[in-house]
Amino acid sequence: MYLGLDLGTSGVKALLIDGNQTIVGSGTGSLDVSRPHPGWSEQDPAHWIRATEEAIAALKATHPAELAAVRGIGLSGHMHGATLIDAANQVLRPCILWNDTRSHAEAALLDADPQFRAITGNIVFPGFTAPKLAWVKNNEPDIFAKVDCVLLPKDYLRLWLTGERISEMSDSAGTSWLDTGKRAWSESLLAATGLTERQMPSLVEGTDVGGMLKADLAAKWGMGSGVVIAGGAGDNAASACGMGTVGEGHAFVSLGTSGVLFAANASYLPNPESAVHAFCHALPNTWHQMGVILSATDALNWHAGITGKSAAELTQELGDSLKAPSGVTFLPYLSGERTPHNDAAIRGAFIGLGHESSRVVLTQAVLEGVSFALRDSLEALKAAGTNLSRVTAIGGGSRSRYWLKSIATALDLPVDLPADGDFGAAFGAARLGLIAATGADPVATCTAPKTDETIAPDAALKGAYEEAYQRYRRLYPALKAMAAS
Repeated sequence: MYLGLDLGTSGVKALLIDGNQTIVGSGTGSLDVSRPHPGWSEQDPAHWIRATEEAIAALKATHPAELAAVRGIGLSGHMHGATLIDAANQVLRPCILWNDTRSHAEAALLDADPQFRAITGNIVFPGFTAPKLAWVKNNEPDIFAKVDCVLLPKDYLRLWLTGERISEMSDSAGTSWLDTGKRAWSESLLAATGLTERQMPSLVEGTDVGGMLKADLAAKWGMGSGVVIAGGAGDNAASACGMGTVGEGHAFVSLGTSGVLFAANASYLPNPESAVHAFCHALPNTWHQMGVILSATDALNWHAGITGKSAAELTQELGDSLKAPSGVTFLPYLSGERTPHNDAAIRGAFIGLGHESSRVVLTQAVLEGVSFALRDSLEALKAAGTNLSRVTAIGGGSRSRYWLKSIATALDLPVDLPADGDFGAAFGAARLGLIAATGADPVATCTAPKTDETIAPDAALKGAYEEAYQRYRRLYPALKAMAAS
């Protein structure tokens, strides 16, 4: 048996698979996000441990024999978070999360140093880890002076599980400290933020052994000795392993809290000017590119909170047939935007509202706004040298058939739906646990699921969608100028 642990923004998922990669069972633990100031987003790492304990307890209650047979554990987690620990491995402050934009000024200063883009292959985004440490240095110097190690969220879980400070390539590529081509920490980039390599975890590949489960936890969960912890992956790379998106040209669109257009690459293809992320993949000697938008289902959930309806109720009101875009446009920049704008200060807007703008019209505009933001990412991927022929849909938002039709038409690409099953980050993490524990071939293990259905672009609405997308594109500079005035 093999266990995948996925630390998400809203909860931890524990997923058990057997040696044939059949899902045996799962458990979850919930998490909340603290937003003490506008643009801030934090979590207490102690809550990650509590949620992980809850998820595993749920599995132990339903599948104790299978949990006892676990040989390998894989880790996945939300990226970029700055988890600061002292010499005694004590947490110094709440973790600053991926969607926190407080360090936009520090990010701009680091990005102005040409070595960052040259070495990492990426813009220094405010959500990345390095500018967060620069912010702590500038605003919380007493805490910065005590930092003995900087860990990414899933790697703090690893510290709790194994007692070791270890990370892997895919997650570390999102820190702005990794030499992405060489797959190693850059001493010069660390020095630019007042840190040394001694304050970083050691690095392994995602398929390698990244520690062993501590005996006390193994006994508590009814496991035997010698349980391997895999290097694991950042959440998107783990999802790619779960989806089999590991070969050149394979791609998926993820509709989670954030939105991601992910493409696997056989070689390192940096193009930071496009605002596309170029990161190491979880498998050795592979890389990937991503266009990332900060609010996908987050935008729909915000709209649900305003209207007093659930997200499912709102999308059900739209029906199944795709509609032509109305005159209302939604810009989903609720917490800034990454691809293609790299703008932490921009905020969302409805444009074109009238007396006739019903709740259904606004819901339609929200879904279209996210679809058009993903189209922005597609155009950025093209500029970075990657052309896609189709994508597979994953994430909670992919349960909305209307939304998938909107995305297919906005991207003008077929969208594949995998056959029933859970092929997300927890499954990918479990696969990495299997590989690390058994030495199985990574590519042969990370196969793609069968396609249950393909949603084609709506040819009759292609022109209307293109016109609406061009209107959407023109609104960003207008909104930015208005915000600056």
